[in-house]
Amino acid sequence: METAKSIYLGDLRTEATHLKSGEKICTDAPLDNEGKGAFFSPTDLLATSLGSCMLTIMGIAARTHQINIEHTQVKITKVMAADPRRVSEIHIVFDMPNRSYSDKEKAILKNAAVNCPVAKSLHPDIIQKVIFNYSQEA
Repeated sequence: METAKSIYLGDLRTEATHLKSGEKICTDAPLDNEGKGAFFSPTDLLATSLGSCMLTIMGIAARTHQINIEHTQVKITKVMAADPRRVSEIHIVFDMPNRSYSDKEKAILKNAAVNCPVAKSLHPDIIQKVIFNYSQEA
């Protein structure tokens, strides 16, 4: 079963449709590659997919182990390389909510994040830097 379809709209822009839900995402080439940067670029989506996948798998682990991670935020930075042009690094920074987490809970969450399907699907040459910022311990 197909997952999505994408249409080239011209002017370096695409529109992808998630077939099950009908939700749409537009992409645009980035400013540094002849685009307008009006939407996520395809490589932005790649990096963002890693952060979103990590957060989703953490959510599953948190539900299983009764760990509250509601309001966790993730900051994602994509680093590009040239020759060939490609994503060389993705930096993921988790800002955890201001509550106390045990060492065991922290290990469960980190293990979930770094073993998410997107992390395991990316080429091993793409450096994945993952940092967890835990707020003041309660």
